[in-house]
Amino acid sequence: MQNTAKKATLPATALAALGVVFGDIGTSPLYALKESFHAAHGLGIQPENVLGILSIIFWCLMLIISIKYVAIVMRADNNGEGGIMALLALNLRKAKIADNKKIYMIAIGFVGASLFFGDGIITPAISVLSAVEGLSIATNVFDPFIMPIAIAIIITLFLVQKHGTAFVGKFFGPITLVWFISLGILGLHSVIQTPIVLGMFSPHWAIQFIYHHPVMTFFVMGAVVLTVTGGEALYADMGHFGPIPIRLAWFVVVLPCLVLNYAGQGALLLRDPAAIENPFYLLVPQWALYPMIIMATMATVIASQAVISGVFSLARQAIQLGYLPRLSIKHTSESEEGQIYVPFLNWLLLIAIIILILIFKTSSNLASAYGLAVTLTMLCDTILVSIFIYSAWKWSWPKVVLLIIPFFILESVLVAATSLKVLSGGWVPLLIGGIAVTILMTWKRGRELTFAKLEHDTLALDLFVKSIGNSVHWVPGDAVFMTGTPNVVPHAMLHNIKHNKVLHQRNILVTVVIEDVPFVAPEERISTEALAEHFYRIKIFYGFKDEMNVPKALMKAYEQLGLEYDLMHISFFISRDRIVHSVGDGMSPWREKLFISMQRNTSPVSDFYQIPTNRVVELGSQIEI
Repeated sequence: MQNTAKKATLPATALAALGVVFGDIGTSPLYALKESFHAAHGLGIQPENVLGILSIIFWCLMLIISIKYVAIVMRADNNGEGGIMALLALNLRKAKIADNKKIYMIAIGFVGASLFFGDGIITPAISVLSAVEGLSIATNVFDPFIMPIAIAIIITLFLVQKHGTAFVGKFFGPITLVWFISLGILGLHSVIQTPIVLGMFSPHWAIQFIYHHPVMTFFVMGAVVLTVTGGEALYADMGHFGPIPIRLAWFVVVLPCLVLNYAGQGALLLRDPAAIENPFYLLVPQWALYPMIIMATMATVIASQAVISGVFSLARQAIQLGYLPRLSIKHTSESEEGQIYVPFLNWLLLIAIIILILIFKTSSNLASAYGLAVTLTMLCDTILVSIFIYSAWKWSWPKVVLLIIPFFILESVLVAATSLKVLSGGWVPLLIGGIAVTILMTWKRGRELTFAKLEHDTLALDLFVKSIGNSVHWVPGDAVFMTGTPNVVPHAMLHNIKHNKVLHQRNILVTVVIEDVPFVAPEERISTEALAEHFYRIKIFYGFKDEMNVPKALMKAYEQLGLEYDLMHISFFISRDRIVHSVGDGMSPWREKLFISMQRNTSPVSDFYQIPTNRVVELGSQIEI
């Protein structure tokens, strides 16, 4: 009976996955084949060239998406969760690598994650622009309004983010399914007219094209990469749907419909080489053009939404792992824990996307900016998954190399090909990625220095508890001290004694520990320790995707300690540390100033841990790093 229920829900889950996971790769037919031929300037649209490029596209889809991501990478799950941050956390836990060498692995993870932020800016811009550009195929009346329409759609998309995607998300799957079926039908209709195009499935056309046009192939690869954008999404969204629904959706719906559409566009070019102007929309019958433009726009909005949600989710993981400063995070759904809204990132993405559209103006211009971020992220995934296979699956290095080397070579070629477009737009993801990596590494290093300074300059807690005696005045109530250094006396406690000359009857040191797993089981959430008559130490463990609620966790901790819990009699003491610049060996002056700026602009601890603001007492301290 249980198995039947599971089977009954599988198609529904696969349908939901269509709308979230495959939006990005599903909109690639709008521009990918057109850009592949534009990259090969001067290359005639003869059958051998069309079949050669189509064959390269098909085998890239098979090797990178079907084999690498679907068959291999999706097996590297961190308690069911995927994505580059989950893979990094998994490797840090499992790989037996010296601490001084782990920094290189962290750097690879940071680069991949940073480029995903860049993807979150470029994907909505190129997707929506390419959809709206279909209007110019229907009539030239809309030509002056393409950019304003695209910007209006983008602004609307970001304005609704704060309301969450729960309601609209219900329609994502069915709309995307209709989109893919439309792609397949359009492609099939064209293939039936020119069946010779099915020769693309034979790798000999790709090999022949590469042999006869080695230099041209290199340029073409820089555009072919547009067909595999969204591969990271299959892995990143694995925790929402599970691997089986994603694999089912890919092999049953997405892959056949994409291949049919690319084949159909190729067949159209064989019949009418002039269709290279926009082979996707010229594949559509005149009567269906406007409905298809509307459908394409909806599909690109869905693709953009998936990337935006992915950026929010990745940012939260980075914050909870201590790689980004605290940002205000709003939960937009009571039932779906993963649906969040990050106001700061939302408006930052919107401004960046509008600037990008105004600078590049067309989807063809933006294609130059797109490929480099995608290929570098894929290469980072390949390196991290090879470390995982060696450390977790216990494969020997020769076996790992034999498995990974084809993907590594192919993706290195794609990186090299897309790097040629640095001056014409590839600088965009590099700039965004560089800024993001700098922020991640600076925050991580700054926190390490801050905690080291706190531990060095503060009293050991055990010594303090033994020596306190009756030298202070005890007042009724509970004082909870939030501290990241549980073995030393919190600055807030020292300031409380210094300024108020009192300690509470119960002094509870609470440390929140973020584990490198997505979720921590409820029974493993709390660790309690009674240090002395008036002192207790509590550790609260969360995964990097858990929702953190300290008052709720404290209720359980009080039960374990046998104490009566009354939130109205608890005061939360929080150190508001003020970092000041000093000349030393910690970080270069500009990085110190960047860290200080980020630290001063973090959201309040009370908001982050969901502590009622009327129960919070903040006491300031100054720290030199």
